[in-house]
Amino acid sequence: MTRSPTSSSRSSPASTALSPRHRWKVLAAGVAANAAFSVAFSGIPMTAVLMRTGYQLDNATLGLVLGLMGLGIAVSELPWGLLTDRWGDRPVLLMGLGSTAVALVAMALWAAPAAGHIPGLGWLGAGLLLVGLLGGSVNGASGRAVMTWFDASERGLAMSIRQTAVPLGGGIGALVLPFVALHFGFATLYGLLALLCALSAAMSWAWVHEPAIAPVASHAKAAGAMAPESGPLRDPRVWRIVAGIGILCAPQFAVLSFGTVFLHDFGHAGLAAITATMVSVQVGAMVMRVWSGRWTDRRRNRPAYLRACSALSVLLFAGLAVLAMAAGAHAADSLALRVALVALLGASGVCVSAWHGVAYTELATLAGAARAGTALGMANTSVFLVCFITPFSIPHLLALQGWPLVWLAASACALVAMPLLVPRPVVSDQKLAKTALSRST
Repeated sequence: MTRSPTSSSRSSPASTALSPRHRWKVLAAGVAANAAFSVAFSGIPMTAVLMRTGYQLDNATLGLVLGLMGLGIAVSELPWGLLTDRWGDRPVLLMGLGSTAVALVAMALWAAPAAGHIPGLGWLGAGLLLVGLLGGSVNGASGRAVMTWFDASERGLAMSIRQTAVPLGGGIGALVLPFVALHFGFATLYGLLALLCALSAAMSWAWVHEPAIAPVASHAKAAGAMAPESGPLRDPRVWRIVAGIGILCAPQFAVLSFGTVFLHDFGHAGLAAITATMVSVQVGAMVMRVWSGRWTDRRRNRPAYLRACSALSVLLFAGLAVLAMAAGAHAADSLALRVALVALLGASGVCVSAWHGVAYTELATLAGAARAGTALGMANTSVFLVCFITPFSIPHLLALQGWPLVWLAASACALVAMPLLVPRPVVSDQKLAKTALSRST
């Protein structure tokens, strides 16, 4: 009998002696890996003002070099996902995190400005592109580990906890990296990021193993019953969810990238109010992701939850557009109006960020545990492509009709994503269900 080429049919010698409780260590390692890379991906842009001065860049060039890291992630997500399904989570995490740490050390040595020396633009751009290409490995690998170690009753909670690592790492990066860059320089900043990646790689080496063969088989039977033999790349249902995830990220990125600009320029909010609003969005997203994962595990209603999040996002962003249109150029004239703008933007940001763990669980379940790395890689490619498109599109929408058009476009994206996130069963599945029902009666 020939074995499947996927690594889910294998278990390392150490994994046979591990208890089921070890799954929480696997989850902790996945959270650490995602958080470590999120500190770099989300934190480096927070040093944009210091980077512009230190590297002597104009705004256009600064946007280009910062975008290269996201481009690297978008390009590499699917290949890393395919390798994860073939090799397993542990080798991919070790290779990805280790090589990312090496790339960051190289940037500290050759791509950091110092007194009397400014590195060439090519060094900075190539370094950030390489960090994105290598760091993208953490997304699919840690997600697949959740699918193989947790059964169907806990996957939503586990995946949602894993997804909280992204805002957690982003918050840490926003608090720490500007301080480090200002007082110690970019060489220290890149060295600190390399250390975080190395530490998370050590956690992956110690804790991430393939589960024993028996649990994997039972998990695959429960999670992969709907997965076609052809794999996620040829499954139109997977592509629909992937498209829905990417499109629903557009309003989220609109809030994260231009929410501060909206509150400052249009709402005339102060620094304290802006900071409190954006922090509340990140904290609210973390809380809602964990709660929604646990709640949908118990109720087994992930499709209904995704549909509700999309519908509520449509209403909230449409309300924000109407409020911005009604305020016009007089948002600063009324304290109540400014408070309403802040509150509605915060609620919109939390709602459109609360669904990630549930959607990724639904996608991985549809693809099957053995193909989860590929499916998650597809989703992350879609997400980071939208991450590029959204910031470039918003200035053009602002030039056309101002902020009401921006938030109306965000509402439209949520409306388009709603039917994609909850695809209908394929015809063959419907026929099988009807046949089974007729036989049972």
